[in-house]
Amino acid sequence: MKRFTLLFIFTYLFLFTCTVSAQTFTRRDSLQGGLRPERTSFDVRKYDLSITIDPDKKYISGHNTIAFITTAATKRIQLDLFENMKVDSIVFNGKQLSYTRDYDAVFIDFPETLLEGTLDILKFYYSGYPKVAKNAPWDGGFVFSEDNNGKPWIGVAVQGTGASLWYPVKDHQSDEPEDGAFVNVEVPNGLMCVSNGRLSGGVDLNNGYTRWYWEVRNPINNYDVTVNIGDYVHIHDNLNGLDLDYYVLRDNKEKAKRHFEEVKPMLECFQEKFGEYPFKKDGYKLVETPYLGMEHQSAVAYGNKYRKGYLGRDLSFTGVGMLFDFIIIHETGHEWFGNSITSKDIADMWIHEAFTTYAESVYIECLYGYDKAMKYINGQGMNVMNDKPVIGIFGVNNEGSSDMYYKGALMLNTIRHIINDDEKWWSLILNFANTYKKQVISGETVIAFFNKESGMNLTPVFNQYLQYRRIPKLQLRQEGNKLQYRWVTDVENFTIPIALKIKDKEVRLNGTNNWQTSSVKIKNLNKDVEVLKNEFYIKVEKL
Repeated sequence: MKRFTLLFIFTYLFLFTCTVSAQTFTRRDSLQGGLRPERTSFDVRKYDLSITIDPDKKYISGHNTIAFITTAATKRIQLDLFENMKVDSIVFNGKQLSYTRDYDAVFIDFPETLLEGTLDILKFYYSGYPKVAKNAPWDGGFVFSEDNNGKPWIGVAVQGTGASLWYPVKDHQSDEPEDGAFVNVEVPNGLMCVSNGRLSGGVDLNNGYTRWYWEVRNPINNYDVTVNIGDYVHIHDNLNGLDLDYYVLRDNKEKAKRHFEEVKPMLECFQEKFGEYPFKKDGYKLVETPYLGMEHQSAVAYGNKYRKGYLGRDLSFTGVGMLFDFIIIHETGHEWFGNSITSKDIADMWIHEAFTTYAESVYIECLYGYDKAMKYINGQGMNVMNDKPVIGIFGVNNEGSSDMYYKGALMLNTIRHIINDDEKWWSLILNFANTYKKQVISGETVIAFFNKESGMNLTPVFNQYLQYRRIPKLQLRQEGNKLQYRWVTDVENFTIPIALKIKDKEVRLNGTNNWQTSSVKIKNLNKDVEVLKNEFYIKVEKL
């Protein structure tokens, strides 16, 4: 959900100008974002995280039991834990292992070679004061807050920053624990910890703390693992066999019951368009948080203060954005795109954000119709900055432009209208979500799938919108009484239709990078020809 809105654009542009534009990366970046043999030689199967959180000291202690299969014989692997956190010990077969630290990377040495295909388990004990976020979720870390009654209210969000900020983990999106995870958290009595998956119990430890047990029965990406601590009350509901659970602050129970009525029509829409909710075994949850929101799998963080829009504002500037609670719709869309389908490298985070931002307009179309959906998605174009490529730099934990949200969604809307067959389009989207359900994929995989399913070569389209700052420019000119047209793009062989109204009659012309002449006669280019820009995210230049 690391979304830049108008509130953050100026800060973002400053940081971009000072740092990212130089495209300089450090060894720390490579250690966090790269795939070296110490990472690729093993495949994580399950995490079993057992920790104690002290809200007063803002301190964590505990261990992560990591089950993994060796995929290539090795004596050394890399796990990750932020360097400000202490490694207490790493235990394997009852003995402590030696290790070295390099920034946030922890290189662990085994006394004997681990053989390919073997299943092993190690326990990583740690403790420390995790980074506190100044502006979550954009700034990764813990949020230590209080509710209106003065009770601790705590959350964590680490997308982009790294899950190793607060627990030891193989901190790369390419490897999800296929067998799920346990998250067992001890918090002071009187507070509840809500995490991912299903609650399997809570036990008073008779020492002033209660241990809460959560089990995730699906693969889960590292940044989705979360803890939420507060004086929560539980609201339960059900949608056609899917458990819906809401954990909200005690004072907000009745308000939440009314406000979360939006969940059911949203889920019905998304399941129609994207397939069955991917994590049915774990159920669907909204958890009230002291920060705006995040797509934590099966435990969606909600902090929109029970308002419509984005904290009461319309990000599309059209009025349509005030018809729904932005955080509920957007963050839930990530359950399909980001949580179920996950990008292998965060340079391809557009797979998460373009599709999820597009899901907002899908929801609008389900409930309010096509015209309002087009008004909304095109209104979002005002937020596009075209500052740098949407795709980031691979191997160094680098996201591309925040245009992955709005520009990415407008790219998908453009592709829908290139295909110009809604039955085929919705079938393609549904097949995409189902084909790669609970998988980690690359951008190339997405493009190849769209090419195959559409029967078109959409590679130049994806490349233009994702790899270059500029969007396609349609040039029009008049020669005598004939209309001439061409596309101006950075990529070669850019061929997509042009949708025009010529004298109130809709015309589709096949545009290329070369000038072409239409058989349609016109008298005045400016008066007779209107480009249907609602269907295509493009620039238009009349010469």
